[in-house]
Amino acid sequence: MPQNSEKYSSDNVMPARKAALATLARARRDELDVMLGQLSPLPAARDLRPAEVGLVMLRGRMGGDGAPFNLGEATVSRAAIRLDGGATGFGYRLGRDIAAARQGALIDALWQDEDRRAAVEAALAPVRARLATEAGEARAETAATKVDFFTLVRGED
Repeated sequence: MPQNSEKYSSDNVMPARKAALATLARARRDELDVMLGQLSPLPAARDLRPAEVGLVMLRGRMGGDGAPFNLGEATVSRAAIRLDGGATGFGYRLGRDIAAARQGALIDALWQDEDRRAAVEAALAPVRARLATEAGEARAETAATKVDFFTLVRGED
């Protein structure tokens, strides 16, 4: 098994952190509680700015490549914390759950500690498995409604 420094070289730290942040943003509150329990004892953390709720503009494109347009707004919670060791964590999530955003920020900061990264990745594994299962179920439901169109060639009379 590769060491943390080999598994998370400078070339792949950002994509790995991005994947961890995406998982944290979609984790349920009870899953975040379980993760923090697995990662305890937790270091002291202070808020860089108070956790807050705001709006973001959702943009869309017709056909995926058309001109962008404003689709609407969504409520988002965000938090930013700093651990006593200096790591800074950020948490964003849809909705108004600022406590869950702060929990995500704390786990993000723990992920940045190379000594704790493997434990954080192990704690994220069940959430990733749930998300993969839900995505598979959604694909199966969509595939069940798929209609294959084909063209009939008319014969010459």
